[in-house]
Amino acid sequence: MRLGIDVGGTFTDLVLIDDKTGETTYEKVLTTPKDLSMGVLKGLGSVLKMSGASMKDVDYVVHGTTIGTNALIQRKGARTGLITTDGFLDVLEIARFQRPQEGLYDFYVRNPEPLVPRRWRKGVPERVDRDGKIIRRLDEDATRNVIKFFKKEKVESIAVSLLFSFLNPKHERRIAKLINEVYPRAYLSLSSEVSPEFREYERSSTTVINAYLQPILDRYLQTLDKKLSKKFGKVDLRIMQVGGGMITPDSAIGMAVSIVNSGPVGGAVSGSHIANQTKNLNALSVDMGGTSFDICLIEKGEPAISTEGKFEGFPVKIPVVDVAGIGAGGGSIAWLDVGGILNVGPQSAGSDPGPACYNLGGSKPTVTDANLVLGRLNPDYFLGGGMGLDLELAKKAIREHISKELKWSVEKAANGVIRVVNANMVKGISISSTEKGHDVRDFGLVAFGGAGPLHAVQLAKEIGIPRVVIPTLPGNFSAFGLLITDTRHDYWRTFKASLAELDAKRLVTEFTKLEKKAVRQLKAEGVSEKQSQILWTADMRFHGQSYELNIPIKRTQKLTSKDMGKIARDFNKLHQEVYQYSSPVENVEIVNIRVRALGKSPKLKLPKMKKASKDPKPALKGQRKVFFDETGFRNNNIYDRSLLRCGNVLKGPCIVEERMSTSVLIPGSDGEVDAYGNIVVKVGGGR
Repeated sequence: MRLGIDVGGTFTDLVLIDDKTGETTYEKVLTTPKDLSMGVLKGLGSVLKMSGASMKDVDYVVHGTTIGTNALIQRKGARTGLITTDGFLDVLEIARFQRPQEGLYDFYVRNPEPLVPRRWRKGVPERVDRDGKIIRRLDEDATRNVIKFFKKEKVESIAVSLLFSFLNPKHERRIAKLINEVYPRAYLSLSSEVSPEFREYERSSTTVINAYLQPILDRYLQTLDKKLSKKFGKVDLRIMQVGGGMITPDSAIGMAVSIVNSGPVGGAVSGSHIANQTKNLNALSVDMGGTSFDICLIEKGEPAISTEGKFEGFPVKIPVVDVAGIGAGGGSIAWLDVGGILNVGPQSAGSDPGPACYNLGGSKPTVTDANLVLGRLNPDYFLGGGMGLDLELAKKAIREHISKELKWSVEKAANGVIRVVNANMVKGISISSTEKGHDVRDFGLVAFGGAGPLHAVQLAKEIGIPRVVIPTLPGNFSAFGLLITDTRHDYWRTFKASLAELDAKRLVTEFTKLEKKAVRQLKAEGVSEKQSQILWTADMRFHGQSYELNIPIKRTQKLTSKDMGKIARDFNKLHQEVYQYSSPVENVEIVNIRVRALGKSPKLKLPKMKKASKDPKPALKGQRKVFFDETGFRNNNIYDRSLLRCGNVLKGPCIVEERMSTSVLIPGSDGEVDAYGNIVVKVGGGR
C-alpha cells in the first residue's frame, strides 16, 4: 500500500491505494492551520480505519504541504542573514529594475520587500572572476566577524551567495566551514549547492528563500515524525517537490525552496495521468480547492516544467512544474469595493472560520455559500454527510454583505458571485494558455479539487474548450497525484560553450560528473538500478540571446559529430515552435547542463468497470431545484456517482454527487462514464 497526503489551505486530503487489489480509500478533513500535523494525524487515523489496514501495511507515505507557501505569504519564515561579495549587498532590492507585471496599470504597486532586512545583509572581501579564477582571496577574519554578528542578532539561518560561485564554489565552502566553527546551530544555504547557475539576482533570491524556509520545514517535519512514530511506529515519509518528484525529509530540508507549492504539483501530475488515460494528450488541468484555483498546461501528456518561476513575487531558479494559481476557491470571499462593484477573492475564509454555511464562526459570503443557495450543493451530503451545511447562514451572509447594498435578491446575488468567480478563473486559464499562443479548442479540461467539478463545464463553455474530464476522486485528486510520482533529484550547473566549437568529449565529461552525484543519491535512498532512470538536458540559446530553451541530450559515453549536429537541429526546431523563428547558420551555445535522476514508482493498476447500458437511472437519487442562467430554478436530476457505470450517459442539466465533490453538467452538455469511472463531458463549440 501507499498513502498520499495533501495539506491544503482549507482541507487536508488523503488517498490510500492497495497495489495488489487496486482498491482506493480516501478521506478529507479540515486543515488545522495552527498545527498542520494535527489534521494530518486525524486524517491518517480515519483513512486507515476506513480501509481496515494498519500503518505496517503501508510501504511509504508521500506528503505535499503548504507550509513553505504559508510562511512566504505571511512572512513568517526564519530570521535570515545573507553573506555576499563585498559591494553587492543590494542585489535583492535592485533586482532587475523591473516593476511587477501589475504595475502596467497600478502606479503604486511595489516589488515585495526582501526577505532579509538590510542590517542582516553583509558583504565579505573576496572575488572570483567570470572565468572562475580567484582574484581576491576570502578575508576569513572579516567573515568570522560577520558570523559573530549574526549569532549576536540571533539570526537562525544564513544564506551565502557570492559572485561567480557557480563557477568556483571554494569561497562559499570555506564560509560554510567557518559558520560550522563559529555558529554551528545556524542553518546554512550555499548558492553553489541550491542553484549553481548564472544570474546573480535569481540565484541569490533562490538561496535566500531556501534559508528562510529551512528552520520552519525542519521543525514541522521533526514534529510530524515524532507524532507519527509515537502513534504508528516507523513510517517511511517522503516529501513532494515543486519540480514533480518526491524526496526524503533530509533532502527536503536541504532544498526547502523545492517544497513550496508542492501540493498543487501533485494535482498537475495526476492531471497528466488522466490526460493520458483519456487520450486528451493536450489538456489544461484545473484544481479548485477551498482557497485557490491552480492551472497547469499539459502538452503531449506531460505537465509543463520550467527552470525558473516565482514564489509570492520572488524569483526562483530551480526546476518547477509550471502551475499558475489565483485566489479563487470555494472559500473565496465575495465583497463590494468602494464603487459598489462585486468582487470575489483573493481573500479566503479558509478552514478557520470557513464559509458561513460551515457554521464554524464565519460570517462573510463565499463561493461555497453561493453554490449552496443556488441548489448546486446538497446541505445534507457535504463530505458524504460528514459535515452539514447551513443554508440559512449562507443566505444571511449573502443578504447582509451583498444583497442589501445592491438591492438584489439573495438568489441574484449568489448567481452574481458565481459569475464573477468564473470570470476570474476564465482569465486565469487564458493567461496559462491563449496568452502563451495555444488554441484552447485543441485542449481538454481536466477538472478536480473539491470545487472544480462544480464550475468546470461552465468555464469550458465560456472559454471554448470542447471536452471536460471529471476524474474519479476529484476532491482528493492532488493527493492521488502524490502516489503516482517518482523519486526525483535534479543536478545542474552553468556550462557555457559554443556548440560549434565544443569538444564532445568535454561535454560528456561534464554530464558524467553530475550523473555520478545523481546515481549516488538514488543508491543512498535505496533505489535499485532497475528502477533508476537518468536523463540529460541542456539549456541552449542563440549567441547574444537572454533566455534559453531546454533541449534533451542523448545519454551516452561517446557523443559524435552527428549527435552534436542533431542537438543543434533539435534546438532550432523547438525555437521555431516557440518563437516562430530559427536559423541553422547562427551560432548556438549551451548555457547550463542538467541531469535528472528518477527512481520509478510502481505503476498503479486501477480496476476497470464492465460496460453497462447508456441509461443512468440506477444511479438516480432524486430531483432538486437548481439554478442555471438558461432555466432559472427548476427541478434537475441528481445522480449518485458511486452507482454510475461505464457507458452511462448523463444529459445536462444535472448534478452528480459523491462523497468529496459535486459535479455540475450545465444545459446543453452531456457526459459519458468511461471504463475507469471518469466522466467525459462534451461541451460543444470546439473543433
